[in-house]
Order: sequence, then structure tokens, then C-alpha cells
Amino acid sequence: MNISRRQAVQSLGLGGLSLLSPAAVLSAASTRKKLPVAAVVTTYNRNSHADVIVGKILEGWRQQGGPGPDLELVSLYTDQVHKRDLSRGLAEKYGFRIAQTIDEAVTLGQDELPVAGVLSIGEHGDYPHNAVGQRLYPRRRFLDEIVAAMQRCGEFVPIFSDKHLSWNWRDAKHMVDLTKQHGIPFMAGSSLPVCWRYPAQELPLGSEIEDAMVVGYGDLEAYGFHGIEALQCVLERRQGGETGVAAVTALTGDQIWQAEKEKKWDRRLLQSALDTFDGSAERLEERLNPKKTVFYMIEYRDGLRATMAMLNGVSHQYALACRVREQAETFACWFRLEESKPFGHFEHLLRGIEHMIHTQQAAYPVERTLLTTGILDKAMNSMHQQGKRLETPELGIHYPASTWGFANLHEENFPA
Repeated sequence: MNISRRQAVQSLGLGGLSLLSPAAVLSAASTRKKLPVAAVVTTYNRNSHADVIVGKILEGWRQQGGPGPDLELVSLYTDQVHKRDLSRGLAEKYGFRIAQTIDEAVTLGQDELPVAGVLSIGEHGDYPHNAVGQRLYPRRRFLDEIVAAMQRCGEFVPIFSDKHLSWNWRDAKHMVDLTKQHGIPFMAGSSLPVCWRYPAQELPLGSEIEDAMVVGYGDLEAYGFHGIEALQCVLERRQGGETGVAAVTALTGDQIWQAEKEKKWDRRLLQSALDTFDGSAERLEERLNPKKTVFYMIEYRDGLRATMAMLNGVSHQYALACRVREQAETFACWFRLEESKPFGHFEHLLRGIEHMIHTQQAAYPVERTLLTTGILDKAMNSMHQQGKRLETPELGIHYPASTWGFANLHEENFPA
């Protein structure tokens, strides 16, 4: 490239955009130049997370040409190349560099950093599970090597790490600490907090929540994480703000029904969540898949208790319900996803990443995903230990609620 990353960013004069609302940022984006980015991915197959995120940089928001983010992919590292790989053909079509190492992807072999940001996507591919059932994706390794490459150049730019930070708390905490050490704007997490919600409402800041439940489906780790993020993006708006989690318990089988008898979760609240997409809690015991159903019971430090219910056999959607003090009606919403290509909820995740790369300011706090990663790690370990309650002294995490919003907060825009 003929222009350095630093020169590209300075020429745009976009620092003030960090003070604008998401809608204003999107309007201002029409005048922006595309900034160069690198991507480091586990694999790049059709409908992989690399495809539905990086593909929107290459081919537009709908991945059919047309408008897209103000980003340009200049290099790509793929950790595994499979028979169905798309990356090599896309490199020929769009002219980005296929890097043999992460350092090469980030630096293009130069001593001055040529990119304005890096996307790390450690999802999909052939990676082993441990005895707990956690998939050992190399997300910490990716981040360590990305930061090392930046350190070699003496300059640091924003990084996005897809989904939960790591399969284990220690690595997740290291990743956040490392980026803070170097002053790197850092984002991570799920697309659920920014996808479409129905009804399109936010819980008012400072609400006093009495009880909360989110329902989800799918793999207990990979999809369970999305449910926890959906829960957390609402609960962080409660009175007193986020103060962290005291304990986590994962219940299966008869433990779930015993917990209901002990009033640790409420079927009426579960039905309120299901009502948002015309779901039903009738004959729950008969319909649930016993081998793939788990309730994650989360005890917050401020006394709030919440449940993340993986309802395989009953639900194939994500939805939330919570009781708010002095409110007659339950606050509830459906987190709606586009369930076919191009999976447009990833557009709204990428819009947050785009904002960070252009403004040097994270669209929403990485501490949310540090907390949800810790909750998920403990939930998986609790399940492995037959539902043992696990205290979480490490999860005393405080952070301000996000003000970024979600896909249809201001207007209805679900793809036709």
C-alpha cells in the first residue's frame, strides 16, 4: 500500500463521530473513505462466521454487491483450509493478500502498521473439545499474535474478537488485560445484542428488575453464549448498573423441575418470553429434549437471579422476559435473527466494528463479554459436575450499560 494506516485515519478527521448516536454515525459514514483491515479466521467456508462477517466487507451488507461498510479487506489469514474453502477464490476476485502467518496478515511484512483494524474470527473449523465439552478454539492465540505483530510495528489499532473471548476464564481475562495494557480499542461478543427486537423497545435505564429469564436453543456452549449475551445486554441497564455475578449453576433433568418447585424459576415468566414469538410452554416436560436441555441459573452480586433456559425441543428462537418493580406488565422481547443467507444480524454486529475502527472507540463495552464468557465457562463446568453450584469471586465485574442500541431501535428494517 502507498499510504500508512496512521495517515489514512488522520486524513479522515473522524474523531468526533464517537460522540454521535449510531444513526448519526451511519449518516456520516456516507462521506467516509474505506479503511484497510486484516482478518484472522479459523476457516472460511460458506455460512461460516468468516463468510457472514468478512463477506460483508467484500460484497456489501447483503453480500450481493451494493452498499457495505467503509472498510477494505487487504489481508486474510486462515488457520485451517478445507475442501469447501472460499478464501482463495475470493482473494483472486477481490485482490486481498492471503497471508501465511498472523504477523503477515497484520503487517503485510512491513515495519509500519498498514491496517486500521483487525477482525479475529475464531469460530468454525476442526478443533477438539475438552472433557467439559468446551470447543478449544484458538482465540487467545489469535489475539496474542495479533498484538505481538502490532507491538513489533510500535503501533496499535482496534481489534474485534468474535463470540465469547475464550472457552476459559483465564484466557479471557488475559485477552482483556492485554488490550488494556496497550490501549487497544477492543470489542467482542455475539450479534444478539444488536439484532432485531420485537417489540422494538429498550428497558429504561435504572429499572428495578425483580426476576429475569431468557430462552434459547441449540448447542449448549456455542448457542448458550448467545442467550447469555441477550440476557446481559438487558440486565446491565438495571438499577445500580452491573456489579457482577456471585454464582452459577447448570441444571439438567429432574434438577430443572425441582428448581421450579423451589421457585427458583417461574413458568409464567418463561411463557411471557415465549409469547413474543407465539411459542408455548404447554406440556413442557414432554416436549423438551432431555439430553439437550439445560437451565443456567445465574446469581448476581446485587441479589438479582436470572435463568437462561436452553429449550431444545420447544424453542428455536431467543427471547427474554423480566419483571420490573411497580410495572404491571412484564418487559419481554424476541431477539429476531435472519435465518438464511446473508444472515443480516451480522450486518449490525459489523456496523459496531466499523464504528470502532473509524473512531477508535468501542461501540459497546468488552466487559460485557468478559462477564458472559465467565458465566458460560462456569455453567459448562457446573454441568460437567452434575449441577454443582459454583461461586464466581472472579466475576465482580462493573461496567456501564451500552448506549449503542440495536437494529430496529429507530425504524423497522428487517429484510423483506
